[in-house]
Formats: sequence, structure tokens, C-alpha cells
Amino acid sequence: MKRERATSLLQEMLTRLDAGERPLDLVDAVHVFGSYARGALEPADVDVAVTHHVDADFSAELVSDMMYGRDPMAPMKRALKGNKRGIQFQFNQNDALTEMGTELSLLWQRGDTLAQAQERLATFIADPKAGRAERDHMIEQFDGLDKWIPRPVRADLVALAGAGAIDIRRLELADAQPVDPDAVEVLDRWTETSPLRRAAAAALHHAEFTGHAPHTLWVQGQTVGAPWTADFRGTLWISFGWRYFNELAYRLRDGLEWLEVIRPTRTQPLYALHLTVRARDRLPDH
Repeated sequence: MKRERATSLLQEMLTRLDAGERPLDLVDAVHVFGSYARGALEPADVDVAVTHHVDADFSAELVSDMMYGRDPMAPMKRALKGNKRGIQFQFNQNDALTEMGTELSLLWQRGDTLAQAQERLATFIADPKAGRAERDHMIEQFDGLDKWIPRPVRADLVALAGAGAIDIRRLELADAQPVDPDAVEVLDRWTETSPLRRAAAAALHHAEFTGHAPHTLWVQGQTVGAPWTADFRGTLWISFGWRYFNELAYRLRDGLEWLEVIRPTRTQPLYALHLTVRARDRLPDH
């Protein structure tokens, strides 16, 4: 997009932040990074890092959205950008972005007046020499899916694959139902129309088709047909929305494979990344 449009999107976002309507009253700071911050005349999009806190109501909304397959950050995104496209958000990822060498430039922080934030925005000067930033931490398996794989997750997966610790395979899951009664029962966790139910059914069908016994499966943190015990030995961890990504190394060291459905939807193709261990001694031990 043209830089002028990108700037307009940020100006509109600042106006919304200044109004502070729910849930923007939870936002603590907004930083800009990537090609727009570097001065690109035609950035692909505007990369924005948002830090925010949560309260009891927002926490309840997060849980409800995840249970029914909705994007838990969608209300925050809509409040920040309306129905406009062109802004890519990272939420509460500043530390991870900084560790990857990403330069974050403050745009707005709690307590700012609109005029102060607009003055900061004016300091983002166009630079004809600054092109679009290459999409970082990319491998072939992420093509077309990277929008739904947070940058810190991409960085960790690429690092693990580069170290020879894991293999990453991309799959398109069949839109099908599992056969095993215990697997079918797990689906009752979600409503009939939930994208997560559809994703779980497709993933469980895939697990059956590839020879995994139902009683050795986890689905979004829940065992299938077997009570969880300290010595439970599973074979496959099925996950959506990277909710359990901080457990990845632990689960892989414990002998599991990992199947991450990238973007559960009601109608679109269901893509997944299948992660398997290549060298367990190369996995991080924390």
C-alpha cells in the first residue's frame, strides 16, 4: 500500500486510542516496527506491537472466544483498526521481538495526549531508499500461512529446524470425522458450528488414519478417552492457535509428535504443521 494510506491508518488508530473505549482502556503502549517504521514508501502492511493488561471481564471474554473457536484478540483488533485492512498486530510480544533484534519505535503510551502521539507519528519520515522488509523467519512450509504464525513462534521453529532438532511438515487436513467413540466424545467440548470442533475432528481423523491409538492423543490439552496421570504416555499433541506453544519442547522431549492446526475456520481449507523430533538432545531443556 502507499505510505500515505498507512499513515492514515495509524492516525485513525491514535484517535481510537485517545477515546479509550473498551477494550482500548486496557492498552498500555503501541510501538511500530518493520518497513513502515524504516520509511518504506510502499510497505506491504504496518507492523504494530501492542502491550496491554487484562482484567476479569477481558479474561472471561478470552476464555469464551477460545472455547467457541473465535480469535480471542479480534475485539481488540477491531477496536484498534475498525474494519480497515493493512495493520498486522503483535500482542504482548515486545520482549520476544526485541530478542530477535527487531527495533521497536514508540508511537503511543498510556497518558499521552492525542497531540503528543501525533507528533511521534510525524517523526516517521519517508525514506525512498527503504524498501519493504523481507519476511523474516520464513521457510517453505510457512508460505501463505505466516500471517497466522506469530513472529516469535516462526523464529523458534526455524531455529529448532535449523539446529536439526525437529522436522516440520505441512499438511492439508481432510474435512472428516473420527471413528473412535472416545475421539467423537471429545468433540462435544465445542458447539456443532465451532471452527475448533471442525479442526479437532479433522485432526483426530488424521491421527486415526496415520496409526495413532485414540488413547494416546491430546486435543487442546485434554486426553482422549484416558484419564491424565503423571505417567501418561501420549503419542500426538493436537493444538490450535499456538495456545500451548510454550510446552512444545517439553512435549517433544517426552516423545510426542505435535500437530498444530494453523487457522481453524468453518469453511476454508485446514492447514497444519506436523512437528517431529529429529534429534532429542538438540531440543532446549527449559
